[in-house]
Amino acid sequence: MVTRYLPRVWAVLLPVLLLGPALGHGYVLTYDMVWVPDLALRSDFLGLGTGLPRAVPSDAVVAVLDGVVPGMLLQKLVLLGGLVLGAFGIQRLVEGTAVARCAAVSVFVWNPFVVERLEMGHWPVLLGYAVLPWLVVEGARFRRDGRLGPLLLLLLPLGCLSAGAALVSSLALLVTGVSRRHLGRAGLVLGACLAGNAPWLVAGLLHLSIATSTRAGSVFGLADEGALPGPLAALSLGGIWNSEVVPASRDSLLLTVLATAGVLAAAGAGVRPLWRRLGARTAGALVALWVVGYAAAVLTWAAPGAAGWLAVHVPGGGLLRDGSRALALCAPLVAALVGAGAERLASRWRERGPRALVAAGVAFLPLALMPDVAWGLDHHLVPVTYPADYAAAREDVEAADVPGDLLVLPFTSYRAPEWNGFRKVLDPVGRYLTPNYLSSDQLSVSGRVLNGEDPRVPAALEALHLPDPASRARRLGQLGIGLVVREHGVATTPEYDAPVAGTTVHAGPELDVVRIDAPVRLREIPASWKAAVGFAWTAFALLPVAGLSTAGWRRWRRKAGSRPPG
Repeated sequence: MVTRYLPRVWAVLLPVLLLGPALGHGYVLTYDMVWVPDLALRSDFLGLGTGLPRAVPSDAVVAVLDGVVPGMLLQKLVLLGGLVLGAFGIQRLVEGTAVARCAAVSVFVWNPFVVERLEMGHWPVLLGYAVLPWLVVEGARFRRDGRLGPLLLLLLPLGCLSAGAALVSSLALLVTGVSRRHLGRAGLVLGACLAGNAPWLVAGLLHLSIATSTRAGSVFGLADEGALPGPLAALSLGGIWNSEVVPASRDSLLLTVLATAGVLAAAGAGVRPLWRRLGARTAGALVALWVVGYAAAVLTWAAPGAAGWLAVHVPGGGLLRDGSRALALCAPLVAALVGAGAERLASRWRERGPRALVAAGVAFLPLALMPDVAWGLDHHLVPVTYPADYAAAREDVEAADVPGDLLVLPFTSYRAPEWNGFRKVLDPVGRYLTPNYLSSDQLSVSGRVLNGEDPRVPAALEALHLPDPASRARRLGQLGIGLVVREHGVATTPEYDAPVAGTTVHAGPELDVVRIDAPVRLREIPASWKAAVGFAWTAFALLPVAGLSTAGWRRWRRKAGSRPPG
């Protein structure tokens, strides 16, 4: 009885231990993770903005769902639910004894990839990571029976909430689900993948003229961790480019070497049993995914210039610039091998006591090698509440009903407000208020300022450099800006902040909002763009609808088949 339920308990307990205070009252705001109360759905979230659709479809999905579930609760469900979903998924992939499943859960949940992406706030990436083992299982099922199961149709959209995660999810499903013997069925899987990718893919094609990144791709490549070179760090799923989010334990040469050696040793012991359990075709697919993920990551380390060239010159090449993100493809094989290896090691002892010690040792080893990430990444993930002035500003903006977009000043991308514990976060004001907004997409990495892709950003900077408030207002009006919000207490310079002539809409201790005193040239969205984006979103929405319908139909048929005749 204990061994039956222990892996399930571990699959819930470990994510709770990792998140800790993040599950409390308030919003967790860290780097790119920006959640606000009642996020308003707007056209830019659908992919109709002037910049590349980097938050499509995630922002629109959240805006719809938090109309049903409060945003604060929804964030907890996403963070905890995603990790628990991944933990149960890797158990489903590994199967085997409780030893194998607990060990696999520990490796899949408690690793540098999850920890670093969690602190970076890349929750769509983590949701895509969580559904990977499920997609492998469902892909293998499709290869056998040729039917798209309801679970596949429900989980694939979760794996496609960002462009990078969508590519990883789709690749995992295609590699495991398509076979040469049944190429005729490949259209079903390919169609499902295209539907899941449709919102960002169509919006990206509409913005093809600006689809080449102006950011230097080389700075986002796989990085060394402490004294460990990037390719070795990647073996244990580490190597993110942002050193600020790397746990201190990963800077320890001893701990990183032990982590890498432990993964390799356990994985080596698990090759034969895993191959027998999964079969050559599924196991081979996991190996292929690992090779692709590892090679893509190491390429950005070994040839950063090539990765940078792709990001700058090839449309969509920027999706490949974040080298360590590709390591998500490696995780299912690594966790499954460690689980199978732990089971093989434990089976050498017939007595229950030694087997339990082996199981506990393998399950707790990832925690022992990264102890500093427990309980909200050592209290880095602490929920906060927004100042009351944010809600007051939102009410005043809605009441004013000013045409045009919102410009957020100071015109810099990240903040470290006192009310957020001085933790760095992408500016939340634009999302908190209701209009479409223009905020800076420039990024500072290691003291180097990298330009983004939205053509209105440099135009807005030029407007702020004009000599007087009236001329700035006129130029911003020509860019489609109707409102300017200014945050107090944010360190800035005249280059990124300058007075703009306007009528005060809101004046508070945290925010000031003015309606510019100039004609506003509203942005016109071509009807063809609206039609294309509408088609893409319809295809995306049909996936979960089809999944729910299929599940309901199968359940009805089972009930109907179990009824006694007449």
